Amino acid sequence: MTIGFSSRAAVAACAFCVAGALALGPVAVAAPAGADPGAPGGPGSPSSAGSVGRPRVTTPLPSLLYRSGTQVRPHRGAPEVPDVSALSWLVADARTGEVLAASNAHRRLPPASTLKTLFALTVLPVLPGGIRHRVSEEELMGIGPGSSLVGVAEGHTYQLADLWRGVFLNSGNDAVHVLAALSGGWRTTAVRMQAKARSLGARDTHVLSPDGYDAPGQVSSAYDLAVFGRAGLRNADFARYCGTAEASFPGDEGRSYEIANTNRLLTGANGVEPYPGLIGIKNGYTSNAGNTLVAAARRGGRTLVVTVMNPQAGGGFAVYEEARELLDWGFAAAGRVDAVGSLDALRARPRPQPGPVPAPGPAPGSASVPVAAATAVDDAPGWPEAALVTGVAALGGAAVALVLRLARRRPSGR
Repeated sequence: MTIGFSSRAAVAACAFCVAGALALGPVAVAAPAGADPGAPGGPGSPSSAGSVGRPRVTTPLPSLLYRSGTQVRPHRGAPEVPDVSALSWLVADARTGEVLAASNAHRRLPPASTLKTLFALTVLPVLPGGIRHRVSEEELMGIGPGSSLVGVAEGHTYQLADLWRGVFLNSGNDAVHVLAALSGGWRTTAVRMQAKARSLGARDTHVLSPDGYDAPGQVSSAYDLAVFGRAGLRNADFARYCGTAEASFPGDEGRSYEIANTNRLLTGANGVEPYPGLIGIKNGYTSNAGNTLVAAARRGGRTLVVTVMNPQAGGGFAVYEEARELLDWGFAAAGRVDAVGSLDALRARPRPQPGPVPAPGPAPGSASVPVAAATAVDDAPGWPEAALVTGVAALGGAAVALVLRLARRRPSGR
C-alpha cells in the first residue's frame, strides 16, 4: 500500500511552509542589525571593546551629588579644586549638563533673589517685552520691607521690557510684583513656578515668594539654581536681560535714569574685577540667605554654569571671588575630570505617546499581506534580505507546482 499526501494536503503544507519562510525570513536576517549595543557580546559591550572599528562604551558612573562635602572625580594631573567657604556650590558644563564638581549640591538653603531665575523662566514666555502696561496701586501692594526696588511707580505706563530689565539688573521686587499680577497673581505665580521647577528636575526648591524675599520654608539648592540658570540661557530674552550691564529706566515726566546690574562679576563695580567671558545670570542677598549667585561664562567654545550659596568668609563680595575661583578651575579641569552627576538626571521624562491607529483590515476578497512582510517593507531591508525572501518564495512556488504535477500523474492509492 502506498502512503502519501493528497494533492490538497500537499498544497496546504507547502503554502504553509512558504508563508512561514516569508514571515520568519526577514526577521531572522534583520535581527542582528537591531541588537542591543550594550548587550554582552554586542557591539560596544565590554567583551567586544577590542574589536576593530567598535568603540568602547562605558557605563555612566553613579551620581555623587547627594553626598555631603566636596565631590570630584579627577584624572591624574587635574587641577585641585579650590577651597571655598560657601555652604553649597556647583560647577557644571552648560551644554552637556555634566556636573564637574560640587559641594553639598542638594543642600536646601534660602535662595534670595537668585530665585528670580525661576520666576523669569516661568513668566517670560507669557509676558514678552513688547507689551505696554499701566501700573495700578494694587499691583505694588505687599512688597516686603527692605526689598530691592527699581522704582516702578503707580499710574505710569511701562513696556514690559523695562520691567524685565528692572528684575534682572536692579533685582527690583516692585517689577516682580507687577509682572506676577499680570501673569495670574502672586499665589498663582508661585504655584506655576513650583510646577516649572519640578518639570526641570529641580526637586529641592519650595516657592512661597516669587521675588525670592525671605519666607519660612522657602528654599532651593545649588543644584536647582544651576538647572534654572542653564535653562535660562536657552531663552533668548532671558540671556539678553541677564547679560545686560546697564540700561535706562523710565522716570517722571518722560525722563529716564540709568540702572546698573548688581552682578559685580559682570560689571566690575565696587572693586570686583569683571570676569572675562561672563554671560551673567543672577545674584541675590538677604540677611537670612547671605550672598547667593548663579553665573555663567564662556571660554574657548565651552560654557560653564556655577552656583555659590552663602560664603562663610571673606565679606560681602566673597560670593564673586569664590565664583571666579570655581570658574577658573572648571575651565582648567575640562576633559580632566569625570562627571559627578548631571543637571538632567531628575528632569521629568516625556510620557509615551499613543501608538499609531491600526490600519483598517483588507476589503472582502482582497489579498492580505503578512504582518512580518509589511514590517520588512517599512524597515526597508537591504538587498541580501530582499534576495533571501524572493528566493524562498520562488523555491516554495516551484515546490507547489511540482507536487501538483505529480499528483495528477499518480494513480489513486485507494
